[in-house]
Amino acid sequence: MNNVKERLVNGLIKENPTFVLMLGMCPTLAVTTSAINGLGMGLTTMVVLALSNAFISLLRNIIPGKVRIPAFIVIIASFVTIVELLLEGFIPTLYDALGIYIPLIVVNCIILGRAEAYASKNPVIPSLFDGIGMGLGFSFALTCIGAVRELIGAGTLFGIHVMPEGYIPCSIFIMAPGAFFVLAALTAIQNKIKIAGEKKGKDMSKIQSGCGSDCMNCSDTGCKNRFYDENAKDSKKENSKEAVKEMKTAEKKLPDIEIEEIKGEEEKTND
Repeated sequence: MNNVKERLVNGLIKENPTFVLMLGMCPTLAVTTSAINGLGMGLTTMVVLALSNAFISLLRNIIPGKVRIPAFIVIIASFVTIVELLLEGFIPTLYDALGIYIPLIVVNCIILGRAEAYASKNPVIPSLFDGIGMGLGFSFALTCIGAVRELIGAGTLFGIHVMPEGYIPCSIFIMAPGAFFVLAALTAIQNKIKIAGEKKGKDMSKIQSGCGSDCMNCSDTGCKNRFYDENAKDSKKENSKEAVKEMKTAEKKLPDIEIEEIKGEEEKTND
């Protein structure tokens, strides 16, 4: 139960795909012209994330390592096709609003990233809730951005007029530049919080790092192995640097050694 809760909190807060990891920027910027579009795109992605994570976790010991990425893409594409057909059949208005961005979920780096980083290394239930947590975090982010854009750009929220009478909408916010403005503002707020925390002496290094814990005590064995591999590579680099330094030092000393040997031979000859 704690693992399930940790996965949900991780996706919503610690590793929020949009606000922390900065992944999936294409649908984030393109689809969030309204809150309902952002929510629809987020929930659609969540369904694909959860199902693909669970299925990939089931097959993690069967899929060969050398072809795991193509296998992941085939699984993800299958679930995207199912979701696309369901949307077209039962929610045609949302299907028309999202358009080409539904099939593009196949190449969404959030889904492929979670498949590679978590689902392929962990049991089914945690992988399922990891997908749900990440999907909820993505839905929350897209809904927030869409709500701000819709509110300022059209004076409505979820299609309901909420601004006072006489309000003149700033239509640029429901156009392409508006997505950059809102995302930049939210990122600036996050950076301000991070800087304020650092000034107070708090450890804010994990914000925007995609890590909720320290590498040495991390429960993700794959992450821990990568940590040790990086350290091993660094030690090899240091050893190679030391070897190069020793060679250079030897090359500098070589002329002096040769001169001493020549002097020794001359002294023997004179004797």
